[in-house]
Amino acid sequence: MNRSISLFTFGLFLLVLACGPNLVQENKIMREQLIVVHDEVMPQIGKLKSYEKKATQKIEELSAREPVDSVKIKNLKVLALDLDQAYEGMFIWMRQYEPEDGDKEPIKVKAYLEEQMVMVTEVNKKMKAVLQKAETELKD
Repeated sequence: MNRSISLFTFGLFLLVLACGPNLVQENKIMREQLIVVHDEVMPQIGKLKSYEKKATQKIEELSAREPVDSVKIKNLKVLALDLDQAYEGMFIWMRQYEPEDGDKEPIKVKAYLEEQMVMVTEVNKKMKAVLQKAETELKD
């Protein structure tokens, strides 16, 4: 009985040892993919504030005209808010993101990275969608 427990423990140790480096490598690849998703839209972060400013200026212009186009103004206010939220969403994600594994177990790192991939993908989608919406609504 003692011998079988020792063999089982040794076998389990070998299994963990054998899977460990592969999971570490998978985590490294996943972290790189996560950064690719981030880097796809990060260069466009300035456009969000530029479009937000443009929307705010249009709101002011439309408010000064007679008759006031309250529907257009409301749509532009929603757009400006969406642009700001997309901007803030990127920075919120970046502030909470941990770029190093530290002394965490590889399985916990994997779970963390999977969660982060969902979050950064959502940030990516929201930024793309609101940029497209702004380009359409703010055409001169």
